[in-house]
Amino acid sequence: MSNRHNEAKVNFPFVASRTAWRLFVLAVFALLAVAGVVLSLVKGALAITPEQVWQIMLTSANDAKGQVIWNIRLPRTLVGALVGLNLALSGAILQAVMRNPLADPHIIGISSGAGLAGVAIMILFPAMEYLITPVAFAGAMIAAVIIYILAWKGGIRPIRIILAGVAVSAFLGSGISALMIFYSDRVHGALMWMVGGLSARSWPHLEIILPYSLLGGVLALLGATRLNVLQLGDDMARGLGLQVEVTRIAMTAVAALLAASAVSVAGLLGFVGLIVPHAARLMIGSDYRYLLPAAALLGIGVVTISDMLARTVLAPVELPVGIIMAFVGAPFFLYLLRREV
Repeated sequence: MSNRHNEAKVNFPFVASRTAWRLFVLAVFALLAVAGVVLSLVKGALAITPEQVWQIMLTSANDAKGQVIWNIRLPRTLVGALVGLNLALSGAILQAVMRNPLADPHIIGISSGAGLAGVAIMILFPAMEYLITPVAFAGAMIAAVIIYILAWKGGIRPIRIILAGVAVSAFLGSGISALMIFYSDRVHGALMWMVGGLSARSWPHLEIILPYSLLGGVLALLGATRLNVLQLGDDMARGLGLQVEVTRIAMTAVAALLAASAVSVAGLLGFVGLIVPHAARLMIGSDYRYLLPAAALLGIGVVTISDMLARTVLAPVELPVGIIMAFVGAPFFLYLLRREV
């Protein structure tokens, strides 16, 4: 009994310090998210100070600056924040489900499935824009099932996931290109969709993504403990009573829902689901009870700051935020690939 008591006394400070560190990292990521939102509201063609933004929020001012904040910057910023949150959570879930740090809804083809379905609605049925999110979710789930089947051979191996995902993504990308060729008179919106951007996003887009963000975020947090068990390996997870395949399918559906809702309003915005969860994991560890909120907060900060840079770096020309993310994300992906393979 005394040995156990001594062991508990030795380990307790380490556990406490680790928990304190994780809470500190979460606080830093929360500040980064707030900073990203503030910078996105302040920076732009029209100079508006943080104090003026605060006054506009309090008084609902209807002057020129008030119109810019309420009708342009605020809805765009909130949409960007939810897109970052959704893609970061989706990437973190997929990395646990597939036990692969290179998994990402864009790289492994889930976003391409959502993109093909969304582009088909935009081009073939433009009057039915309200169907983009549910149809994109269906496309994402179909892509995930196909990738899972192709990668399965007596189990799941990381390299097979990547190869199957790249192949499926290329195939679905060719479908998007075919639609754009056959309907070349309707491709302007689809072109912006392909790159990924937040230009002209407003309150209706926020209404589209918000319910899916709330539902997907709650389901992701509820599944955090199961994701922790899943990381132990299939045999040990089964020994602990986890229904491995049911958990994989359910959490993949949550990841697909989050990715599809982000794609439906921002297009094929890549690398957020790869960079953000991996960076959060390096800082906070692999416990998904902490990793998921950390990834969500960091995703908000990364996307809002990237969108601010896309609007201001070459002003008055505006870059799609997808170009900024690809510029940062591609080298990071190559670094991970060389490290893991």
